[in-house]
Amino acid sequence: MKKKNIFILLLILGTAFWGISFPVTKSAIAGGSSYTFLFYRFFLATLILSMLFFKYFSKINKDVVKNSFFLAIPLALGINLQTSGVKMSSASQCAFIAGICVVIIPVIKVVFYKNTVDTKIWLAAIIALSGLIVISVNKNFTVGPGDLYTFLGAIAFSIYLIRVEKYSLLNNIIPTIVPMFFFCTIIMLAFAMMDNNAIWIPQNDDFWLGTLYCSIFSTAYMYTISNISQRYISSEKVSIIYLFEPIFAAIASYLILNESLTIKLLLGGSLIFVGTLISELKFKRKVKLEVL
Repeated sequence: MKKKNIFILLLILGTAFWGISFPVTKSAIAGGSSYTFLFYRFFLATLILSMLFFKYFSKINKDVVKNSFFLAIPLALGINLQTSGVKMSSASQCAFIAGICVVIIPVIKVVFYKNTVDTKIWLAAIIALSGLIVISVNKNFTVGPGDLYTFLGAIAFSIYLIRVEKYSLLNNIIPTIVPMFFFCTIIMLAFAMMDNNAIWIPQNDDFWLGTLYCSIFSTAYMYTISNISQRYISSEKVSIIYLFEPIFAAIASYLILNESLTIKLLLGGSLIFVGTLISELKFKRKVKLEVL
């Protein structure tokens, strides 16, 4: 099996971890500070990845540190905004809105980077976005603060994915992983220290279980796989694969938080799956041969 296909499978597994993290996070931060939760999440992830990638420490130099910092800013901002969104809205709803990066990425590339995007990626994005709309749009078309925070988080996360793609094509991205999460830890520590309602040692089992789960699976595993995979898969295609996340989130939210699971999920999920397939299909042009 090609490396690209292996990473696609690993990314889909990671989207399951991410999807589950939405209801897990909502339970963990209920009645508490999201900043302390994110601080512990990044701190534990940094420790875990430091042990896994210890041999790459010798390759950390000034350029690696600089690039790690500029990757950490949109990543920390995106996760912070989406975590705040989860606290104010339903876990499944936030997961659906987070998937909007599938459209944001090609728009950013065209407007700011003057890049051209393959037509099939636009088609795949439109189909996948249609599935997202089917799943997430309510009858009253209201936009709550939680939805807005999640949307802004999706913009930040889109910028992060584009930067990862550009950096990974030019350099070995593995040395940046630990410093990147270290900077995320420092950023969230600063936010937590400014939060007067922050509880540093919560007496809540859900908080610590959620921190452990998110540190290992949805942070250390997923962001490492995501960063490495973008050497083989474009950010547009990665974002479309990420649209599996709201499907897993809705199922997990139903099982963990008793949030509703409707027929809309099946229809929207099918469209998302079709969009993912289109992004991976290779279309060959037919060549006409003239007979002399």
